[in-house]
Amino acid sequence: EDLADVVTDRGIRIVSLMHVGGDGWLKTLDFVPRSRAHLLDVIRAGERADGSSLFKGMGIRTGASDIVLRPRPGTAFLDPFSPHETLAILCSHTGREGNPLPESPDTIVRRAHARLRDELGVDLWALGEVEYFLGKRATESDIYGQSERGYHATSPFVFGERLRREAMALLAGLGVHFRYGHSEVGYVEPEAPDNLIWEQHEVELALAPLPEAADGIALTQWVLRNLAHRYGMRLSFRPILRVGHAGSGLHFHMSPVVDGEPRGGRDDDGEFHDAAKWLIGGLVRLGGALMAFGNREDGSFTRLRQGKEAPTAVTWGEFDRRGLVRLPVVPMDAEGKPVSTPTIEFRLPDGSAHPHLLLAGVAQAMVLGSRTDGLDALLAASNASAAKVQPGGAAAVPNSRAEVSEAVAALRDVFEAGDVFPGVLMDRVLAER
Repeated sequence: EDLADVVTDRGIRIVSLMHVGGDGWLKTLDFVPRSRAHLLDVIRAGERADGSSLFKGMGIRTGASDIVLRPRPGTAFLDPFSPHETLAILCSHTGREGNPLPESPDTIVRRAHARLRDELGVDLWALGEVEYFLGKRATESDIYGQSERGYHATSPFVFGERLRREAMALLAGLGVHFRYGHSEVGYVEPEAPDNLIWEQHEVELALAPLPEAADGIALTQWVLRNLAHRYGMRLSFRPILRVGHAGSGLHFHMSPVVDGEPRGGRDDDGEFHDAAKWLIGGLVRLGGALMAFGNREDGSFTRLRQGKEAPTAVTWGEFDRRGLVRLPVVPMDAEGKPVSTPTIEFRLPDGSAHPHLLLAGVAQAMVLGSRTDGLDALLAASNASAAKVQPGGAAAVPNSRAEVSEAVAALRDVFEAGDVFPGVLMDRVLAER
C-alpha cells in the first residue's frame, strides 16, 4: 500500500522488477501499471518469467519453464538512471507451486544462510570490497599517474574520483551501506591495442546478512557500470587487466554473529571464538572448491600466479595479505575498545565472482568447519607462519579450471548438503573444465 501511494503521489509511470539471474547480473522486467489494483497485484504476487532463459543450463525444461518474480517491497528504490521516473523493486524467484525456486541464486544464498542459523545458531554477515578499473583516452591532464602507484591517490592524480564519489552517494540513496571508497594501487599506462589509460578504484561495502550482502554487490556493480556509461568511460571488473599489473580482487569480510554478538575474533582470554574457528577452518578446507564461484575466468589464475597480494597457498594468517584467509586489524579508541566489528577476510575471490553463489558456499564451508575433527590441528598446520617451515609447505590453490573441478568433485556433498546447491548446478560446474 505504501509503494502504491508513492507511485500515485509522484506520478510514477514505470515499475521495474529487478532480480539476479543465473549469471549473477541484475535483470529487469518493466511494466506500466494500468491501475492501482494492477500495481498492488504485481507487488503482492509478482509476475511470470521464463526460467529456462534466466537460469540456462540449470535443469529448467523449456516445456515447463514458467517461474514467478516475487517482489520484496522493502527493497524498493527510485532508479537513478532511468529517463522516466521508475520505481525498482528487487525480487526473489518461485516455481510453479509458489515455493522458492531451487535454481535461483537468491534462493541458494537464503537457504545457506538459514541453514547456518538453524544448525549452528550463527547469523553470518558479510561485506565485499568491490575493486574495478576505469579506462579512458589519455589527455593532457593525465600527467600524474604512475604504474602501480595509485593507492589512496586523490584528484588530480586520478580521474575517477568524481565517478566513485557519485556512485557512493547513489548507493546510499538505494539503501546500500558501505564503509568507504578510495583509489587503488592498480594504474596502467596507455598501450596497444586499446591505448586507454586505466586506473583502479574500490568501494568497500558495510556488513550485512549474507543475502543482503550479495544483493549489495550486484547493485554496486550495476551503479558503477551505469555511471561509466554516462561518463563515456570503460569499466572492468576482470581479475586481470594487463599481465604484470595488479588485478581486481573481490575480497569478502565475514562476521559470525551469535546471540546478537559478533564472534569473528578472539575472546577476552585471547582465544578464538568457536564460530571464528569454524569459519576459518571451513574456508581452508573448501577454499579451492569455492573458486568455482569466486574465480570464474582464465584471468583468475593469471592473477593468482602473479602473487601480487593474492593467495597462492591454502593458508590463513593474522594479518598476512598473501594468505587465503586473514584477520584484518581492528581500530581501537583511546581506551583500547574496538570501534568496528572484527572480521575474517577471504582473499581468494576476484571480480569475476558470482556473489550469491560464492557467499552460499562460504556458509556451507562454515558448517563443514564446525564438523571437522581435529579442527585445532588443522588451523595450526594451515597457519601461514607454520606452513612455511613444514616439509613441503602448504598446499597450493588450484591453478586451472580442471584443478578447481577436482576440488569441487572431492567435496561436492558439502555444497549439496541441506538441499542448498542443486545437483544439476554442481553437474554444470564439474562439466566446465
